[in-house]
Formats: sequence, C-alpha cells, structure tokens
Amino acid sequence: MSLDSLFSPLDLGGLTLPNRVIMAPLTRARASVDNVPCALMGQYYAQRADCGLIVSEATAVDPFGMGWYRVPGIWNDDQVRGWQGVTAAVHDAGGRIFAQLWHMGRLVLPDYIAGAQPIGPSAIAGVGETMAPPSPDYSGGFLPMKPYVVPREMTAEDIAQVIEAYGRGAVNALRAGFDGVEIHAANGYIIDQFLQSNSNHRNDAYGGSLANRTRFLREVLEAVTRSVPASRVGIRISPTSDRKGMGDENPGALAEAVAQIAQDFGIAYLHLIEPIASGFMEKPENPVIDRVRALFGGVLVQNGSFDGAAADACIAASKADAVSFGRPYIANPDLVTRMRNSLPLAQPNFDYAYVGEEKGYTDYPPAHAN
Repeated sequence: MSLDSLFSPLDLGGLTLPNRVIMAPLTRARASVDNVPCALMGQYYAQRADCGLIVSEATAVDPFGMGWYRVPGIWNDDQVRGWQGVTAAVHDAGGRIFAQLWHMGRLVLPDYIAGAQPIGPSAIAGVGETMAPPSPDYSGGFLPMKPYVVPREMTAEDIAQVIEAYGRGAVNALRAGFDGVEIHAANGYIIDQFLQSNSNHRNDAYGGSLANRTRFLREVLEAVTRSVPASRVGIRISPTSDRKGMGDENPGALAEAVAQIAQDFGIAYLHLIEPIASGFMEKPENPVIDRVRALFGGVLVQNGSFDGAAADACIAASKADAVSFGRPYIANPDLVTRMRNSLPLAQPNFDYAYVGEEKGYTDYPPAHAN
C-alpha cells in the first residue's frame, strides 16, 4: 500500500520532519519515584526515533500539579539532567523530540501532594478515579485507585504561580535539549479545566465568556514563548471530549477561539484530539477540525483511532498536515516501518502499560526480529 502523503517530509518551525508520523504523548510511568527521567526512558524513545516527531509523555511543570506515580517532571535540575540523557539518545538515533508541559490541576490526588487539597479553576471535582501512590510494601503490579476530590478554587496568586511554572518548564526544556515544547491543554488537565464551561464556573476575568476562559491559555503561551520561539511551540487540545467530567456548551466556538489564539501567536502546530472512530475516546457527533483548519495556518496534527491508510487519506485530503499515533507505539517501536511495509501490528500488554521496568516497555521486538 502506498502511503505517499504520510511519508512525505514536513517543515515544522525550521525542523525538517522526514515523515508525518507523530508519536503522541504516552504516560508510561518509568521515571524514578522522585520524578527524574532515567536511561531506560532514553532507550524507549530512541527505539521510536524514526518518526517525524516524538512528543514526550506528559511532564509536570510543578510538583503540586503532578498526580501520577513515577511520571517525569521538569521543575528541578536533577530532572533536567535526566531529560538531557533522553534527548541525547533520541538525537543520536536521528530523531526529534518536543517536551509536553503538563499540570493536572483538579485531577491531582491529595496523596501526591502531602495531603493538600488540589487546585482548579472552580471547586468542582473531576468525574471518575485515578491511580494512587502504592503502599510502602509495594512490589509491583496494579496501583490502587481512588476517586478525584473537590479542588480548591484557584486565587489570582495561584494562577500566577502556575503560569510561572509553565514558563520555568519551558526554560528547563531548552536546557534539557528538547527541540521544542507542546503545551498540554487537553484531556481534562488544568488548561482544559479553564477552557471548558463544565469545569470553569468562575465569575472573574478567567471565567464566563470565551475570551475570559481562554485567558489562562493565552497567559501560559506568553510565559512559554518568552524563552521558546513560537515556531517551536505546539498546543494539544480536546474541545469535544467530555471525559473526566469535562464538556463545553459550544465546542466548535471553543475550538475556533483556541485556533485564533494559536494563529495570533504564530505557533508551530495545533494537536487536535478528535477520534475518527470511537475507542479509547468517543468519536464526536460534530467534529471541529474544519473550523480549526479555517482559522489556523500552521501545522495541524490530528489524533484518534487512525491507522496508516486513514492517516494518509486525511493528509492527502488536506484535513491535517500530520497524524499522531499513541497506543500503537506501545508495542510497535518500529511503527513507521510496519506501516510503510503493510506489516501487522503487535498488540500491547496493558498489564505493563503504566507499571514495571523493561517488561512491556522496551522489550517489544521490531517486526524483522519476530
């Protein structure tokens, strides 16, 4: 099968991507318990470096916004040094990698922040539950699950501190050797919590109208682009998703507002999560991709339930400029080769998706070794 569009080069902020296959962010929980990236992570990313661009797993910009066991951070020097090893491994393998900057907001359990109450734009809990830290006698396997709690509504000081944390994370990403950064404004985390009307009930300058609900994102962008050129910045959004208690009164208008901000800043790309088939996330009844495309002139990356043929067709039809793949990358380090040569995909063992060391992480063989 010819996938000429998917495997054509693409310019992204001065980076020449050899193909339009993007490795989407995948939380894999292999950092140290102190949230420091390790050599094993460098091996994992280097195995996948033949894609056009790797977007790192979500990386916490502040310890108060970190709510997963063994996820990496980027707020201190030890973490920067750890990431330097990862980015060097990717670059040595001929790849390119952006850091995804992340703050979980209301989705942080008190267990991760010394029993404190998490913060969010409004005192509204996320819907569902998440993995809690293990007990002291933990020896591996699935982590305990706990429900989300009601956050403390953020003050003006809280908002300023989180914006500052994003700016510091951007500086540290450059120090760590990343080629750029992606701002995580999707999947119900703190920026998404400000954007969507179900989670933002504020009555100040950060709530109510679309202009107010997008203010936090604009100010994060201002902080990030003080150190990282806008041409090396992306934003990931999911305006049609209602997972974890999210949802917006008008997703199309929200998508247009974010697209206009992205256009005004001149950022490199928008990364839109909008599945073309229901699976891990539901396919939206009213997709917004065309509305985003009409306003944003940069690179548009589409994500959600794609295979190689569907990705190629999407790019050939100018619906998007690149397509990102998440779960297929868990078990297929050679995903580019497999799609290019119409080889079957290996299936991941989800027992080790978020726990463990090498097993279920770096031990998936390439197709030629099967």
